[in-house]
Amino acid sequence: MAPRYSIVIPVYKNEETIPSLFARLRDLSTRWRDLEVVLVVDGSPDRSADVIRAELTDAPFSVQLVEHSRNFGSFEAIRSGLAVVKGDYVGVMAADLQEPTSLVEEFFTILEAGDWDVAVGTRQSRDDPGSSKLLSGTYWSLYRRLIQPEMPKGGIDVFGCTREVAARLVALEESHSSLVGLLLWVGYRRVEVPYARVAREHGKSGWSLRRKIGYFLDSSFSFTNAPITVITLVGILGTLTTIVIALTVFISWALGRIPVEGFTALMLVNLGSTGAILIALGVIGSYVRRGFDNSKRRPHAIVARATEFER
Repeated sequence: MAPRYSIVIPVYKNEETIPSLFARLRDLSTRWRDLEVVLVVDGSPDRSADVIRAELTDAPFSVQLVEHSRNFGSFEAIRSGLAVVKGDYVGVMAADLQEPTSLVEEFFTILEAGDWDVAVGTRQSRDDPGSSKLLSGTYWSLYRRLIQPEMPKGGIDVFGCTREVAARLVALEESHSSLVGLLLWVGYRRVEVPYARVAREHGKSGWSLRRKIGYFLDSSFSFTNAPITVITLVGILGTLTTIVIALTVFISWALGRIPVEGFTALMLVNLGSTGAILIALGVIGSYVRRGFDNSKRRPHAIVARATEFER
């Protein structure tokens, strides 16, 4: 019998937490019997895959073990899991156990009721060091202000969705993007589910500063036109400035206040060229932006549901 509920779990350097993870999954399966677990080992350098295989001997639920050839990142691991799920309702959780399994249960309950297509976990509190809280708060504040205003204040680490939404996400094959950003972009009926994030008991998060910066840049160029808009505005402002300076130089020359021969002509040529280059960069950037948007091959619209009324 095909499973009705699927849980996707990316695994990276989680060797120590896997036994506890399976204990929670076994408890979960007593209440959600048609359960499937998809574990995606994302090129983990430890023995995560071996520990998972050892736990599979007495697992009371269906399991798919997917192993990446190398470390591609947690979002790509989640995408690989979403591509193979069999359940009608899908929940994503982390293997570090910082989110309660009750959150996944709440996702399933909400989705199965039929009123929502996407449920996202929103952190109301987090048991992390003060520096982590400050950096995280600053990061997501900038993200919401500059990129996607609909992003929850604490960001999105885990979510649940219907299999239709999962298929839509997998079909968007653009690289250097953000899975969470795409989850917001596809739309559908979305609800936020608050939860408290607990401290990590084992290991260290692979979500390094380098990955965070890369994620922010990928999101910036994939989900907002702000960078090219800034360049265009700088070009317009620069052009206006060069026009004012050029007029000032020309008037000064006409009034005989510039005794150096050739200075006026040289300044006018330089200022005019600078203004033309800035405008050209803005125009070319606009064309490049549209070409880039088209190269992502996102659908122009997504039909969430279609209803027929028969008389």
